[in-house]
Amino acid sequence: MKSSIIIQALATAVMLALPACNKSSEHADEPGGHAAHEGACGGSEAETGVCPEHNLPAGECGICRPEKIPGLKPGESLKLRLASAESIAMAGVETVKAGAGDARNGFNCYAEFDFARNKYAQIGAPVSGVVKEVTVDLGSKVKEGQSVAKIWSAAVAEAVAKAVLTHQTLERERKLHDQRVTPEKDLQQAEAEHRAACQSMRTLGFSEERIDQLAENPMDMVLLDARAPFAGEITGSTAVRGAMVEAGAPLFTLADRSVMWADLAIPEISLPQLHDGQEVELTVDSLPERKFVGKINWISAELDEHTRMARARAEVPNPDGLIKARMFAQARVITGHDETSVMIPAPAIQRIDGKPFLFIKLGNDLFDARAVRLGASSGDSWIIAEGLKAGEEVAVQHAFALRSQLLISRLGAGCADD
Repeated sequence: MKSSIIIQALATAVMLALPACNKSSEHADEPGGHAAHEGACGGSEAETGVCPEHNLPAGECGICRPEKIPGLKPGESLKLRLASAESIAMAGVETVKAGAGDARNGFNCYAEFDFARNKYAQIGAPVSGVVKEVTVDLGSKVKEGQSVAKIWSAAVAEAVAKAVLTHQTLERERKLHDQRVTPEKDLQQAEAEHRAACQSMRTLGFSEERIDQLAENPMDMVLLDARAPFAGEITGSTAVRGAMVEAGAPLFTLADRSVMWADLAIPEISLPQLHDGQEVELTVDSLPERKFVGKINWISAELDEHTRMARARAEVPNPDGLIKARMFAQARVITGHDETSVMIPAPAIQRIDGKPFLFIKLGNDLFDARAVRLGASSGDSWIIAEGLKAGEEVAVQHAFALRSQLLISRLGAGCADD
């Protein structure tokens, strides 16, 4: 695969290139013959002579002087002359003007997503008993207060029986009191016992309406609901129909995934730049085209004794549910803005001997192969810290073809070769 890409790049470079200097015939009829050309393109006079083939000062010609490429500093360049004005279109090279943008300064770190703990809960069994119904499954979306399981409990049955009995006793005492058969204190005692029984039922989650229904139908089986405390998604379940459970035993885990937390590992050197409320940009490998944005809402008071990293937390909206708990992410904490920065699309950057270069269009067949110093990346763009001005026209699409043309001279295609 790599070899085919290299062959394609070389073929494109050959298509862009001027014919190499034909030392035996091309300059034979010119005054001075080939020696005159050698004086322009090679030898000690190369820095001041003019390359007649590329019509450039030989000291600035990238084809004639490829050995100068590794020594170029940011802002320094060599010129690249193409075969014709049509060469750019033939190779599919496209250019854009470097823009002055609002660069977002910051520092990078690693992060791991987790559920927002203030929107994460375990739904436990409200009483000891037997699970009679399970009404949700993993992944189920539930509303606040929705029943997720029903439990039969001897304690609930006893509480219901007591509430029904005290209700019947109260009704009888009221009739006897109206008939002046029993004293006032007996009625008051019956009312107090019924209130206590009803309070026990309310503590278990029964409404006044439900208590009245049970009083009218004392033979009905009473099941207690385990309910969702807020709207969210069931992310874990241990509830099994027919199983015995103790009061408080976890049946489900519930998470509201509309908001997630990103746990950040902050290098100690970056701590002075960190504060609450800062914006954080996060990307994950599985969604390279998507950027998630959150805000810092907590910074740890101590460093990890092993990693020497501080912990921080960002709250990140997740309305479409793409973020999963335990996902790793690359995070960039935004520390400021630079409205005077120069930005270019990432494909414009070509590396030669490990150094970043841009190809700036100077004419229809002429480019400036310029070394630059990169700033920070911002999404699909890079800030150019040194070597480029806003408004300069930079090769983006198929810029690799220009790079290949510059490098092919190292293989003997430059006219400076003997």
